[in-house]
Amino acid sequence: MIRMVWGITGSGDRIDEILDIMVHLKERDGLKISVIVSKAGEQVFRWYKLWDRLKVSFEKISTETNANVPFIAGPLQIGKYDLLFVAPLTGNSTAKIAHGIADTLITNAVAQTLKGSTPVYVYPVDQSKDPVETMGPDGIKFTIRPRTIELENVEKLRNMSGVTVLSDPSEILDVIRQRLENT
Repeated sequence: MIRMVWGITGSGDRIDEILDIMVHLKERDGLKISVIVSKAGEQVFRWYKLWDRLKVSFEKISTETNANVPFIAGPLQIGKYDLLFVAPLTGNSTAKIAHGIADTLITNAVAQTLKGSTPVYVYPVDQSKDPVETMGPDGIKFTIRPRTIELENVEKLRNMSGVTVLSDPSEILDVIRQRLENT
């Protein structure tokens, strides 16, 4: 059985789709998923009215108290988990990871995981130079335009050893399928 930690930061972009993928992996593929949520991640999930669905779908959900509470970095670093996914990953958290800042639960989890051998997969929301249409919590569509600095930070992650940047949330399913086939 694959054991993974799924980190959620405070972005609403494709959040419904990401939650659907998480639930699918747990229910259909039987993955053991421990969920860690940043303070802003909880705020956004509540704003999108998805918090209750997340809570009933997963047994273990831990919300950030500080950069090391709940304590997940150590178990990730020493291989107690097979994978770390962070989706969605905000532009702010992308910048912190790209520049080695580990002052939040999610950024510290990534930094410490990279010191071990557990693979890290991230889906940064700000990675297209073209405008991206997304949906707010009220169902109204709007367009976001990532800034050059955000695109540069995603490129830094792409070049970072141990980090795989996913271009689309659906790629998470491909990663898991490959892992299941190889076990």
